[in-house]
Amino acid sequence: MRGVVNAYREAYSGLPRATWVLAAVCFVNRCGTMVLPFLMLYLTSQRGLSAAAGGVVLSLYGVGAGVGAFSGGVLTDRLGAKRVQVASLGLAGGGFLLLGQLRAPLALQIAAFVLGAVNESFRPANGAAFAAAAPPERLTQALTLRRLALNLGMTCGPMLGGFLAARDYSWLFVVDGGTSLLAAAVLAVFDRSPAPLRASSTMAPARSPWRDGPFLVLLLLAAGHAAVLYQFFSTYPLALHELHGLPEPQIGSIYAINTLLIVVLEMVLVRRLAGAAPLRVAAWGTLLFGTGFALLPLGRGYPFVAATVVVWTFGEMLSMPFLETVAASRGDERSRGRYLGAYNFAYSIAFAGAPALGAWLYQRFGAVPLFAGIGVLGVTLWLGLRTLSPRFAKRPTTIADDDATPVVAALAPPAS
Repeated sequence: MRGVVNAYREAYSGLPRATWVLAAVCFVNRCGTMVLPFLMLYLTSQRGLSAAAGGVVLSLYGVGAGVGAFSGGVLTDRLGAKRVQVASLGLAGGGFLLLGQLRAPLALQIAAFVLGAVNESFRPANGAAFAAAAPPERLTQALTLRRLALNLGMTCGPMLGGFLAARDYSWLFVVDGGTSLLAAAVLAVFDRSPAPLRASSTMAPARSPWRDGPFLVLLLLAAGHAAVLYQFFSTYPLALHELHGLPEPQIGSIYAINTLLIVVLEMVLVRRLAGAAPLRVAAWGTLLFGTGFALLPLGRGYPFVAATVVVWTFGEMLSMPFLETVAASRGDERSRGRYLGAYNFAYSIAFAGAPALGAWLYQRFGAVPLFAGIGVLGVTLWLGLRTLSPRFAKRPTTIADDDATPVVAALAPPAS
């Protein structure tokens, strides 16, 4: 027992105060995350949209999220992480409140796009703030604390959202918007982030993620991982509802199993794997993640679904923190926002296409072919990340516009 206690104490020790403030902001914000997990069910059951039409709304949120991730990264490097985070949270709070009042499909589509843009600009700014607050040797630990806060909030949000949705869906938008505004207030009062570095004529050009060949390949693989991840907001709740007969409160509790496992285990697991090559760890994570989804239609009932959650949750814990660590450490102080923006952009682009594509495949072919295909994708990502891993053994000293590594070269084996 003492060894277990010491392992947890070690996992949480050594992080600066600033990371805990940022974690508190993430927790408050995610405590109200309940619109997106239930948006597909809301659109189909309350607004009368088909599964395909609901997928279009979610995809437009993803398109907006891509705009937000890209612009949020650039603005973070120019204006500072705190300003971008406060603006994003404040605007998103108002956006969620407005979305719950809309009825027309076109209005829902436009609002989803705008909300995606303002809401998702928070991600690169928040990641850059964590990376700036933590020493390099504790970067993965700091980003894992961020995920801990996010998932602890997600334990509360969707579970409460399931009960609220069973009574009145409008409460989802009120709570989600209110917690976004509260998180903005907490950040504005308690965060003491330094001002962003100013470029000077004597400085070398800031690194560009779009000229970094190995990193572009990583973005392609991350987008594939995200295509699986964002089935959570599209085909996954539909499968839980239609294949396994789970009502909204039980769907919320399924999400809570995932987040509780992350809260209890992820910090210790990441700490134990601190010396491992991050992309090799992430490779095994993507394999487990795809496998957990592939198992979903092969059984029935709540206990079986809960068992699959355990499988893909371990995949998530082994993939997400390590992929983000690679993205955050690839850039320097003046380009970290751009790198994290590009990384989140890849996820947002997947969000733009994956929900609609997944919903169409689900509607056209059914659950078994769709989730079997996800399993195959997991194997593909495992192979891709293992092949790419040697290219990230050392961070490049310069990534300027005139000395980019070609994408094709990034796939080639390293020189001996």
